[in-house]
Amino acid sequence: MAAKRKSAKYYAKNPKAAAKKAAYQQKYNKKPSVKSASEERWNERRKRGIAGKGGKDLSHTSDGRMVLENPSTNRARNGAGGKKKKK
Repeated sequence: MAAKRKSAKYYAKNPKAAAKKAAYQQKYNKKPSVKSASEERWNERRKRGIAGKGGKDLSHTSDGRMVLENPSTNRARNGAGGKKKKK
């Protein structure tokens, strides 16, 4: 099993912050735009035969394709530092 990353360690030590984040995520994940993007990725994983097996993420590219990408790279993209939104 992989070691916990920095934010996971933080939320493990700060249950109040973890609860606040969980409440925000719950609200955010109900948005139709988030649901449809998630559904697209899941359908593509199913089509490629990699659904439910872990491994790399499917990432939307700026030209509309979906490519396999390292999860940490994909999920860090919209963070601080002005990184572009899509690969």
